[in-house]
Parts: sequence; C-alpha cells; structure tokens
Amino acid sequence: MKMKKRSNLELRNRAPEEVTELVLDNCLCVNGEIEGLKDTLKQLEFLSMANVELRSLAQLPSLNKLQKLELNDNIISGGLEVLAEKCRNLTYLNLSGNKIKDLSTVERTMRTVMKMMMRKKMKLVHLKDLRKKSRMRMKQAQNWEREKKWASHT
Repeated sequence: MKMKKRSNLELRNRAPEEVTELVLDNCLCVNGEIEGLKDTLKQLEFLSMANVELRSLAQLPSLNKLQKLELNDNIISGGLEVLAEKCRNLTYLNLSGNKIKDLSTVERTMRTVMKMMMRKKMKLVHLKDLRKKSRMRMKQAQNWEREKKWASHT
C-alpha cells in the first residue's frame, strides 16, 4: 500500500487537526519521498515511518508538536538538517538501520541532533548504527595510515 493512501486510512475519518499519533510503518513511499502528510497535522506528537523505503525528508511538513519520530530501517543517507527547522519539539529520534555511509553525513547529523538537544533537552537519540559505522570508518582510516607508514619504511 502506498504512503498517501495509508496516511488517509490511518486518519480513520478524524480531522487531521485532531490526530496525535500516526503510524505508517511498512507502506511504500514513491521515489523515496514522504507523501500524504500535510501541515494540517498540527497536534501530531508521534510519527512512525519505519521500513517505508524513505530516502529523503525534504517533503516533511512542519510538525511543531512532534515529539517522537521513528525513521528506522529506511534508505536515508543524509538531509536530516530539515528536522531542526520542521520538528522543533522533537525529543526522540530513531535512525537505526538506515544507509548513512559517509562520515561527514554522520557529523552533520550529529550537529543537527545536538542543536535539537540543546534547544529541547532531547531524551533519546537512537544512532547506534551511525556511531558503529563512524568507529569502523575511523579504524579503517587508522589501519590505512599504519599500512602507509609501514610501506614507506620498506
């Protein structure tokens, strides 16, 4: 089922202004973009879009009351800066299982998260995978440096 259709079904004949929780897990988003979410979700506090093949948060509407955001098991590789401007009250973020490979993306993500934490005392940021990948990249760089030095001495 596509994300737009699923979001309409999840509203269950309620006005978008009244919805506080929305779970769109395991549906399909077209071209890796968010669809079907609008600025009219003014009371939304919890949003879950786990395993929806999401690549980008560019189409995320302003969700000023959003506190918890589940984005695990997607294909997101960057562009998380949008969260700082569109989700000002975010206190929980789950990014585990995404495709963030580049260390600079991790650093930008961490800066964005730190801004949010400083602004609103973020309680939990689930970035285990990002930290693990970051440590792996650092080890690879250190090993490469050691090998380079060893090769230059022989």
